[in-house]
Amino acid sequence: MLIMLRSTRRLRHLLALAAALLIAPPAVAFQPCRIDVVEEGSGWPVPLVELRTTHQVRFVSDNAGVIAMDLPELMGVETWFFVEGHGYGVPKDGFGFQGVRLTPMPGKTLTVKVKRSLPAKRLGRITGGGIFGESQQFGLESSWREQGILGCDSVQTAVHNGKMYWAWGDTTLPGYPLGLFHMLSATTDVQPLRSFEPPIRLRYQYFTDQNGKPRVVGEMPGAGPTWISGYVSLPDEDGRQRLVGTYIKVKPPMTAYESGLCVWNEKQKRFEQHRVLWTQTAEVPEPPLSPDGHPTFWTDASGEQWVLFGDPFPRLKCPARFEAWSDPDAWQPLQPQRSVRSGGGDEQVTPHRGSIAWNPYRKKWVAVFTQMFGKPSPLGEIWYAEAERPTGPWGPAIKVVTHANYTFYNPRLHPEFTPADSPVLLFEATYTQQFAGNPPATPRHDYNQILYRLDLDDPAISRDKREITDTGP
Repeated sequence: MLIMLRSTRRLRHLLALAAALLIAPPAVAFQPCRIDVVEEGSGWPVPLVELRTTHQVRFVSDNAGVIAMDLPELMGVETWFFVEGHGYGVPKDGFGFQGVRLTPMPGKTLTVKVKRSLPAKRLGRITGGGIFGESQQFGLESSWREQGILGCDSVQTAVHNGKMYWAWGDTTLPGYPLGLFHMLSATTDVQPLRSFEPPIRLRYQYFTDQNGKPRVVGEMPGAGPTWISGYVSLPDEDGRQRLVGTYIKVKPPMTAYESGLCVWNEKQKRFEQHRVLWTQTAEVPEPPLSPDGHPTFWTDASGEQWVLFGDPFPRLKCPARFEAWSDPDAWQPLQPQRSVRSGGGDEQVTPHRGSIAWNPYRKKWVAVFTQMFGKPSPLGEIWYAEAERPTGPWGPAIKVVTHANYTFYNPRLHPEFTPADSPVLLFEATYTQQFAGNPPATPRHDYNQILYRLDLDDPAISRDKREITDTGP
Protein backbone atom coordinates (compact mmCIF):
# COMPACT_ATOMS: atom_id res chain seq x y z
CA MET A 1 0.00 0.00 0.00
CA LEU A 2 2.79 2.40 0.92
CA ILE A 3 4.59 1.60 -2.33
CA MET A 4 1.41 2.30 -4.34
CA LEU A 5 0.89 5.64 -2.54
CA ARG A 6 4.42 6.74 -3.26
CA SER A 7 4.02 5.73 -6.92
CA THR A 8 0.78 7.69 -7.19
CA ARG A 9 2.37 10.79 -5.68
CA ARG A 10 5.33 10.48 -8.05
CA LEU A 11 2.96 10.17 -11.00
CA ARG A 12 1.01 13.22 -9.92
CA HIS A 13 4.26 15.15 -9.52
CA LEU A 14 5.41 14.17 -12.99
CA LEU A 15 2.03 15.12 -14.49
CA ALA A 16 2.12 18.50 -12.75
CA LEU A 17 5.67 19.14 -13.97
CA ALA A 18 4.71 18.23 -17.53
CA ALA A 19 1.71 20.54 -17.38
CA ALA A 20 3.88 23.38 -16.08
CA LEU A 21 6.33 22.88 -18.92
CA LEU A 22 3.52 22.92 -21.45
CA ILE A 23 2.04 26.20 -20.23
CA ALA A 24 5.37 27.96 -19.41
CA PRO A 25 6.27 30.55 -22.05
CA PRO A 26 9.33 29.61 -24.09
CA ALA A 27 12.53 31.62 -23.53
CA VAL A 28 12.81 34.32 -26.19
CA ALA A 29 15.61 36.71 -27.08
CA PHE A 30 14.88 40.33 -26.29
CA GLN A 31 16.20 43.50 -27.85
CA PRO A 32 18.77 45.37 -25.75
CA CYS A 33 18.00 48.68 -24.16
CA ARG A 34 19.64 51.52 -26.09
CA ILE A 35 21.48 54.13 -24.02
CA ASP A 36 22.64 57.28 -25.82
CA VAL A 37 25.50 59.20 -24.20
CA VAL A 38 25.46 62.85 -25.27
CA GLU A 39 27.30 66.01 -24.30
CA GLU A 40 25.34 68.45 -22.19
CA GLY A 41 24.65 71.59 -24.21
CA SER A 42 25.78 70.54 -27.69
CA GLY A 43 23.92 67.22 -27.77
CA TRP A 44 26.87 65.64 -29.57
CA PRO A 45 27.30 61.89 -29.05
CA VAL A 46 30.23 61.10 -26.77
CA PRO A 47 32.31 57.99 -27.51
CA LEU A 48 34.36 56.17 -24.88
CA VAL A 49 32.11 56.77 -21.88
CA GLU A 50 31.89 53.81 -19.53
CA LEU A 51 28.75 52.85 -17.60
CA ARG A 52 29.43 50.25 -14.89
CA THR A 53 26.86 48.42 -12.78
CA THR A 54 27.14 47.67 -9.08
CA HIS A 55 28.06 44.07 -9.99
CA GLN A 56 30.92 45.27 -12.21
CA VAL A 57 29.50 44.79 -15.68
CA ARG A 58 30.97 47.44 -18.00
CA PHE A 59 29.46 49.05 -21.08
CA VAL A 60 31.35 51.55 -23.28
CA SER A 61 29.77 53.92 -25.78
CA ASP A 62 30.81 53.51 -29.43
CA ASN A 63 31.60 56.25 -31.95
CA ALA A 64 27.92 57.18 -32.12
CA GLY A 65 27.71 57.46 -28.33
CA VAL A 66 25.52 54.33 -28.22
CA ILE A 67 25.49 51.56 -25.63
CA ALA A 68 23.56 48.30 -26.06
CA MET A 69 22.60 47.31 -22.50
CA ASP A 70 21.65 43.62 -22.66
CA LEU A 71 21.62 42.28 -19.09
CA PRO A 72 18.41 40.25 -18.50
CA GLU A 73 18.81 40.48 -14.72
CA LEU A 74 18.49 44.29 -14.83
CA MET A 75 15.66 44.71 -17.33
CA GLY A 76 12.85 46.58 -15.63
CA VAL A 77 15.02 47.16 -12.56
CA GLU A 78 16.10 50.60 -11.37
CA THR A 79 19.86 50.39 -11.82
CA TRP A 80 22.80 52.50 -10.73
CA PHE A 81 25.52 52.99 -13.34
CA PHE A 82 28.88 54.48 -12.39
CA VAL A 83 29.98 56.94 -15.10
CA GLU A 84 33.62 57.33 -16.20
CA GLY A 85 34.26 59.50 -19.24
CA HIS A 86 37.90 60.71 -19.11
CA GLY A 87 37.04 64.39 -19.09
CA TYR A 88 33.29 63.87 -19.44
CA GLY A 89 31.18 63.19 -16.37
CA VAL A 90 28.16 63.75 -14.16
CA PRO A 91 27.93 65.44 -10.73
CA LYS A 92 28.80 63.47 -7.60
CA ASP A 93 26.01 62.47 -5.25
CA GLY A 94 26.07 62.94 -1.49
CA PHE A 95 28.35 59.93 -1.01
CA GLY A 96 30.81 61.08 -3.68
CA PHE A 97 29.67 58.57 -6.31
CA GLN A 98 29.50 59.75 -9.93
CA GLY A 99 26.70 57.97 -11.71
CA VAL A 100 23.11 57.83 -12.88
CA ARG A 101 20.01 55.77 -12.11
CA LEU A 102 18.27 54.24 -15.09
CA THR A 103 15.56 51.62 -15.56
CA PRO A 104 16.50 49.63 -18.66
CA MET A 105 13.70 48.10 -20.75
CA PRO A 106 14.02 45.97 -23.90
CA GLY A 107 13.74 48.17 -27.00
CA LYS A 108 13.63 51.37 -24.97
CA THR A 109 15.99 54.34 -25.57
CA LEU A 110 17.46 56.17 -22.59
CA THR A 111 19.79 59.18 -22.56
CA VAL A 112 22.71 60.03 -20.31
CA LYS A 113 23.98 63.60 -20.47
CA VAL A 114 27.61 64.18 -19.55
CA LYS A 115 29.44 67.47 -19.09
CA ARG A 116 32.83 68.14 -20.68
CA SER A 117 35.42 69.52 -18.27
CA LEU A 118 38.27 70.53 -20.64
CA PRO A 119 38.50 72.29 -24.02
CA ALA A 120 39.21 69.33 -26.32
CA LYS A 121 36.18 67.50 -27.72
CA ARG A 122 36.40 63.75 -28.22
CA LEU A 123 35.36 62.88 -31.76
CA GLY A 124 35.92 59.16 -31.57
CA ARG A 125 38.08 56.18 -32.34
CA ILE A 126 39.79 56.02 -35.74
CA THR A 127 41.41 52.57 -35.53
CA GLY A 128 40.38 49.13 -34.30
CA GLY A 129 37.32 46.93 -34.46
CA GLY A 130 33.72 47.45 -33.42
CA ILE A 131 33.85 51.20 -33.95
CA PHE A 132 30.06 51.08 -34.30
CA GLY A 133 29.64 47.74 -32.55
CA GLU A 134 26.98 48.93 -30.12
CA SER A 135 24.95 50.80 -32.74
CA GLN A 136 24.91 47.83 -35.09
CA GLN A 137 23.02 45.78 -32.51
CA PHE A 138 20.07 48.09 -33.25
CA GLY A 139 20.45 47.92 -37.03
CA LEU A 140 22.27 51.27 -37.16
CA GLU A 141 25.46 51.99 -39.11
CA SER A 142 24.84 48.88 -41.18
CA SER A 143 27.04 50.16 -44.02
CA TRP A 144 30.15 50.25 -41.82
CA ARG A 145 32.45 47.31 -42.57
CA GLU A 146 35.27 45.94 -40.43
CA GLN A 147 38.82 45.93 -41.84
CA GLY A 148 40.35 43.15 -39.75
CA ILE A 149 42.32 45.40 -37.39
CA LEU A 150 41.66 45.42 -33.63
CA GLY A 151 44.43 47.72 -32.35
CA CYS A 152 47.11 50.17 -33.55
CA ASP A 153 49.89 51.94 -31.66
CA SER A 154 51.57 55.33 -32.26
CA VAL A 155 50.75 56.86 -35.62
CA GLN A 156 53.04 58.43 -38.20
CA THR A 157 51.65 60.44 -41.11
CA ALA A 158 53.00 62.23 -44.19
CA VAL A 159 51.46 63.82 -47.26
CA HIS A 160 53.06 62.11 -50.24
CA ASN A 161 52.11 62.37 -53.92
CA GLY A 162 48.67 63.74 -53.13
CA LYS A 163 47.77 61.12 -50.52
CA MET A 164 47.99 60.88 -46.75
CA TYR A 165 50.29 58.01 -45.81
CA TRP A 166 49.69 56.45 -42.39
CA ALA A 167 51.75 53.97 -40.38
CA TRP A 168 51.44 52.39 -36.94
CA GLY A 169 54.12 50.72 -34.83
CA ASP A 170 52.36 47.59 -33.50
CA THR A 171 49.04 46.12 -34.61
CA THR A 172 46.58 43.77 -32.88
CA LEU A 173 44.80 41.20 -35.08
CA PRO A 174 41.89 38.85 -34.27
CA GLY A 175 43.69 35.53 -34.74
CA TYR A 176 46.47 35.58 -32.12
CA PRO A 177 47.80 37.79 -29.29
CA LEU A 178 50.91 38.61 -31.35
CA GLY A 179 49.99 40.71 -34.37
CA LEU A 180 52.10 42.82 -36.75
CA PHE A 181 55.33 44.38 -35.46
CA HIS A 182 57.05 45.97 -38.47
CA MET A 183 54.73 48.88 -39.30
CA LEU A 184 51.22 48.54 -40.65
CA SER A 185 50.45 51.19 -43.28
CA ALA A 186 47.57 52.69 -45.23
CA THR A 187 46.57 55.69 -47.32
CA THR A 188 43.60 58.06 -47.32
CA ASP A 189 42.71 61.35 -48.92
CA VAL A 190 44.66 64.27 -47.46
CA GLN A 191 41.37 65.52 -45.98
CA PRO A 192 39.69 62.20 -45.14
CA LEU A 193 36.81 63.47 -42.96
CA ARG A 194 33.62 64.96 -44.32
CA SER A 195 32.64 66.34 -40.94
CA PHE A 196 34.42 67.35 -37.76
CA GLU A 197 31.48 66.38 -35.56
CA PRO A 198 30.78 62.93 -34.13
CA PRO A 199 30.11 60.29 -35.18
CA ILE A 200 33.21 60.19 -37.37
CA ARG A 201 34.03 57.52 -39.94
CA LEU A 202 37.63 57.31 -41.10
CA ARG A 203 38.29 54.45 -43.49
CA TYR A 204 41.77 53.40 -44.61
CA GLN A 205 43.13 51.78 -47.74
CA TYR A 206 45.55 49.35 -46.10
CA PHE A 207 48.50 47.85 -47.92
CA THR A 208 47.59 44.17 -48.13
CA ASP A 209 49.10 40.82 -49.08
CA GLN A 210 47.99 38.49 -51.87
CA ASN A 211 45.11 37.30 -49.68
CA GLY A 212 43.83 40.81 -49.09
CA LYS A 213 44.98 40.92 -45.46
CA PRO A 214 46.87 43.93 -44.02
CA ARG A 215 50.65 43.41 -44.16
CA VAL A 216 53.78 45.04 -42.77
CA VAL A 217 55.69 47.59 -44.83
CA GLY A 218 58.78 48.40 -42.75
CA GLU A 219 60.65 45.24 -41.75
CA MET A 220 64.39 45.86 -41.64
CA PRO A 221 67.13 43.18 -41.36
CA GLY A 222 67.74 41.88 -37.85
CA ALA A 223 65.81 40.34 -34.97
CA GLY A 224 62.98 42.09 -33.17
CA PRO A 225 60.35 44.62 -34.20
CA THR A 226 61.02 47.55 -36.52
CA TRP A 227 59.65 50.96 -35.57
CA ILE A 228 59.79 53.81 -38.06
CA SER A 229 59.24 57.49 -37.32
CA GLY A 230 60.18 60.80 -38.91
CA TYR A 231 57.78 60.17 -41.85
CA VAL A 232 58.20 62.94 -44.41
CA SER A 233 58.07 63.38 -48.20
CA LEU A 234 61.05 65.27 -49.67
CA PRO A 235 62.05 66.18 -53.24
CA ASP A 236 65.29 64.76 -54.62
CA GLU A 237 67.64 66.41 -57.12
CA ASP A 238 65.60 64.94 -60.01
CA GLY A 239 62.36 66.43 -58.69
CA ARG A 240 60.86 63.16 -57.47
CA GLN A 241 59.11 63.06 -54.10
CA ARG A 242 60.68 60.47 -51.80
CA LEU A 243 58.85 59.16 -48.73
CA VAL A 244 61.44 58.57 -46.01
CA GLY A 245 61.73 57.62 -42.36
CA THR A 246 64.12 56.74 -39.55
CA TYR A 247 63.95 53.19 -38.19
CA ILE A 248 65.05 51.50 -35.00
CA LYS A 249 65.37 47.79 -34.32
CA VAL A 250 64.15 46.75 -30.87
CA LYS A 251 64.95 43.90 -28.50
CA PRO A 252 63.18 43.00 -25.23
CA PRO A 253 62.07 44.69 -23.10
CA MET A 254 62.03 47.79 -25.34
CA THR A 255 65.69 48.50 -26.05
CA ALA A 256 66.92 49.88 -29.38
CA TYR A 257 70.05 48.20 -30.73
CA GLU A 258 70.21 49.68 -34.24
CA SER A 259 68.98 52.78 -36.05
CA GLY A 260 69.08 53.91 -39.64
CA LEU A 261 67.38 55.60 -42.55
CA CYS A 262 64.83 53.97 -44.87
CA VAL A 263 63.15 54.96 -48.13
CA TRP A 264 59.78 53.97 -49.58
CA ASN A 265 59.90 51.73 -52.66
CA GLU A 266 57.05 52.94 -54.88
CA LYS A 267 56.83 49.68 -56.84
CA GLN A 268 56.95 47.25 -53.93
CA LYS A 269 54.97 49.54 -51.60
CA ARG A 270 57.34 49.05 -48.66
CA PHE A 271 60.33 50.67 -46.99
CA GLU A 272 63.87 49.64 -47.82
CA GLN A 273 66.97 50.16 -45.74
CA HIS A 274 68.91 53.22 -46.94
CA ARG A 275 71.79 53.35 -44.48
CA VAL A 276 72.63 52.23 -40.94
CA LEU A 277 73.34 55.13 -38.59
CA TRP A 278 74.19 53.28 -35.39
CA THR A 279 74.68 49.80 -33.95
CA GLN A 280 74.75 49.40 -30.19
CA THR A 281 78.17 48.66 -28.68
CA ALA A 282 79.71 49.03 -25.25
CA GLU A 283 81.51 52.12 -26.50
CA VAL A 284 78.38 53.65 -28.11
CA PRO A 285 75.41 52.39 -26.05
CA GLU A 286 72.92 55.10 -27.09
CA PRO A 287 71.75 56.09 -30.60
CA PRO A 288 72.89 59.43 -32.03
CA LEU A 289 70.65 62.36 -32.85
CA SER A 290 68.66 61.51 -35.97
CA PRO A 291 65.70 62.83 -38.03
CA ASP A 292 63.01 60.99 -36.05
CA GLY A 293 59.80 62.01 -34.28
CA HIS A 294 57.21 64.14 -36.06
CA PRO A 295 58.52 66.41 -38.86
CA THR A 296 57.20 69.80 -39.89
CA PHE A 297 58.28 72.24 -42.60
CA TRP A 298 59.57 75.74 -41.88
CA THR A 299 60.75 78.53 -44.16
CA ASP A 300 63.27 80.88 -42.53
CA ALA A 301 63.58 84.65 -43.00
CA SER A 302 65.93 84.18 -45.97
CA GLY A 303 63.42 81.97 -47.79
CA GLU A 304 65.20 78.66 -47.28
CA GLN A 305 62.93 75.73 -46.49
CA TRP A 306 63.84 73.38 -43.69
CA VAL A 307 62.33 70.25 -42.24
CA LEU A 308 62.30 70.21 -38.44
CA PHE A 309 62.28 66.96 -36.48
CA GLY A 310 61.06 66.80 -32.89
CA ASP A 311 58.83 65.09 -30.39
CA PRO A 312 57.32 67.52 -29.59
CA PHE A 313 59.73 70.47 -29.96
CA PRO A 314 62.38 70.57 -32.72
CA ARG A 315 65.73 69.01 -31.88
CA LEU A 316 67.15 68.69 -35.40
CA LYS A 317 66.79 70.52 -38.69
CA CYS A 318 68.04 69.95 -42.21
CA PRO A 319 67.34 71.50 -45.62
CA ALA A 320 64.07 70.12 -46.97
CA ARG A 321 65.73 68.00 -49.67
CA PHE A 322 66.22 64.25 -49.93
CA GLU A 323 69.98 64.54 -50.33
CA ALA A 324 70.32 66.68 -47.17
CA TRP A 325 68.13 64.26 -45.21
CA SER A 326 70.43 61.42 -46.37
CA ASP A 327 73.60 63.18 -45.18
CA PRO A 328 74.22 63.44 -41.40
CA ASP A 329 76.72 66.23 -42.08
CA ALA A 330 73.77 68.38 -43.25
CA TRP A 331 71.87 67.90 -39.99
CA GLN A 332 71.90 70.73 -37.47
CA PRO A 333 71.04 70.04 -33.82
CA LEU A 334 68.58 72.27 -31.98
CA GLN A 335 68.02 72.64 -28.25
CA PRO A 336 64.35 71.88 -27.48
CA GLN A 337 62.56 73.64 -24.65
CA ARG A 338 62.57 71.43 -21.56
CA SER A 339 59.34 72.57 -19.91
CA VAL A 340 56.41 74.91 -20.44
CA ARG A 341 54.78 77.08 -17.81
CA SER A 342 51.10 76.35 -17.27
CA GLY A 343 48.50 79.02 -17.95
CA GLY A 344 47.95 79.55 -14.26
CA GLY A 345 51.67 79.96 -13.76
CA ASP A 346 51.77 77.47 -10.89
CA GLU A 347 53.20 74.47 -12.75
CA GLN A 348 56.11 73.66 -15.04
CA VAL A 349 54.81 71.09 -17.52
CA THR A 350 57.44 68.65 -18.79
CA PRO A 351 56.54 67.31 -22.26
CA HIS A 352 56.77 63.60 -22.94
CA ARG A 353 55.99 63.43 -26.67
CA GLY A 354 53.86 65.31 -29.17
CA SER A 355 53.94 67.38 -32.34
CA ILE A 356 53.90 70.96 -33.61
CA ALA A 357 52.49 72.70 -36.69
CA TRP A 358 51.99 76.16 -38.13
CA ASN A 359 48.39 77.30 -37.67
CA PRO A 360 47.12 79.91 -40.19
CA TYR A 361 44.04 80.68 -38.10
CA ARG A 362 46.02 81.59 -34.99
CA LYS A 363 48.98 82.84 -37.08
CA LYS A 364 51.20 81.03 -34.60
CA TRP A 365 52.92 77.73 -34.14
CA VAL A 366 50.82 75.32 -32.08
CA ALA A 367 51.73 72.19 -30.14
CA VAL A 368 50.04 69.33 -28.34
CA PHE A 369 51.98 67.04 -26.02
CA THR A 370 51.59 64.47 -23.29
CA GLN A 371 52.77 65.57 -19.87
CA MET A 372 55.47 63.54 -18.18
CA PHE A 373 54.27 62.43 -14.72
CA GLY A 374 50.99 64.35 -14.99
CA LYS A 375 47.98 64.09 -12.73
CA PRO A 376 45.64 62.29 -12.43
CA SER A 377 47.30 60.09 -15.06
CA PRO A 378 51.13 59.93 -15.33
CA LEU A 379 51.03 59.71 -19.15
CA GLY A 380 47.43 60.62 -19.94
CA GLU A 381 47.31 64.42 -19.68
CA ILE A 382 47.45 66.40 -22.94
CA TRP A 383 48.46 70.07 -23.08
CA TYR A 384 48.27 72.75 -25.78
CA ALA A 385 50.74 75.59 -26.27
CA GLU A 386 51.62 78.28 -28.83
CA ALA A 387 54.77 80.06 -29.99
CA GLU A 388 55.77 82.76 -32.47
CA ARG A 389 58.58 80.54 -33.81
CA PRO A 390 58.85 76.76 -34.11
CA THR A 391 61.86 76.77 -31.80
CA GLY A 392 59.93 78.66 -29.12
CA PRO A 393 59.65 80.00 -26.57
CA TRP A 394 56.48 77.98 -26.02
CA GLY A 395 53.76 78.81 -23.54
CA PRO A 396 51.87 79.21 -21.43
CA ALA A 397 50.28 75.77 -21.73
CA ILE A 398 46.63 74.80 -21.27
CA LYS A 399 45.49 71.29 -20.34
CA VAL A 400 43.00 70.12 -22.96
CA VAL A 401 42.55 66.36 -22.32
CA THR A 402 42.64 64.30 -19.12
CA HIS A 403 42.43 60.62 -18.23
CA ALA A 404 41.64 58.73 -15.05
CA ASN A 405 44.51 56.25 -14.65
CA TYR A 406 44.95 55.60 -18.35
CA THR A 407 47.70 56.42 -20.85
CA PHE A 408 47.24 58.68 -23.88
CA TYR A 409 50.63 59.04 -25.52
CA ASN A 410 52.36 60.12 -28.76
CA PRO A 411 49.81 62.77 -29.85
CA ARG A 412 49.91 63.77 -33.52
CA LEU A 413 48.45 67.00 -34.94
CA HIS A 414 46.55 66.83 -38.25
CA PRO A 415 46.77 70.36 -39.69
CA GLU A 416 46.14 69.06 -43.23
CA PHE A 417 42.66 67.75 -42.34
CA THR A 418 41.04 71.18 -42.10
CA PRO A 419 40.89 74.27 -44.37
CA ALA A 420 43.55 76.92 -43.68
CA ASP A 421 41.03 79.43 -42.34
CA SER A 422 39.36 76.93 -39.99
CA PRO A 423 39.52 77.40 -36.21
CA VAL A 424 39.26 73.61 -35.84
CA LEU A 425 42.47 71.80 -34.88
CA LEU A 426 42.49 67.99 -34.86
CA PHE A 427 44.86 65.60 -33.13
CA GLU A 428 45.02 61.94 -32.17
CA ALA A 429 46.96 59.83 -29.69
CA THR A 430 47.21 56.24 -28.50
CA TYR A 431 44.80 55.19 -25.75
CA THR A 432 46.30 52.31 -23.77
CA GLN A 433 46.40 50.78 -20.30
CA GLN A 434 50.18 50.44 -20.58
CA PHE A 435 52.29 52.60 -18.24
CA ALA A 436 49.26 53.32 -16.03
CA GLY A 437 48.35 51.92 -12.61
CA ASN A 438 47.09 48.53 -13.83
CA PRO A 439 43.57 49.63 -14.87
CA PRO A 440 41.34 47.08 -16.60
CA ALA A 441 41.64 47.44 -20.37
CA THR A 442 38.73 49.29 -21.96
CA PRO A 443 36.96 46.84 -24.32
CA ARG A 444 37.53 47.59 -28.03
CA HIS A 445 39.19 50.94 -27.32
CA ASP A 446 42.40 49.86 -25.65
CA TYR A 447 45.57 50.18 -27.77
CA ASN A 448 43.88 52.35 -30.37
CA GLN A 449 43.90 55.88 -31.74
CA ILE A 450 41.36 58.42 -30.48
CA LEU A 451 40.74 61.67 -32.38
CA TYR A 452 40.08 64.98 -30.60
CA ARG A 453 39.04 68.43 -31.74
CA LEU A 454 40.17 71.80 -30.40
CA ASP A 455 38.24 74.94 -31.31
CA LEU A 456 40.88 77.66 -31.46
CA ASP A 457 38.25 80.40 -31.15
CA ASP A 458 37.32 78.99 -27.73
CA PRO A 459 37.89 81.74 -25.12
CA ALA A 460 39.97 79.25 -23.11
CA ILE A 461 42.48 79.17 -25.96
CA SER A 462 42.04 82.30 -28.09
CA ARG A 463 43.42 84.93 -25.74
CA ASP A 464 45.63 86.88 -28.14
CA LYS A 465 47.56 88.65 -25.37
CA ARG A 466 48.74 85.49 -23.65
CA GLU A 467 52.05 86.04 -21.91
CA ILE A 468 54.90 83.99 -23.37
CA THR A 469 57.80 83.15 -21.09
CA ASP A 470 60.98 81.37 -22.14
CA THR A 471 61.39 78.43 -19.79
CA GLY A 472 63.87 76.64 -22.02
CA PRO A 473 67.62 76.53 -21.67
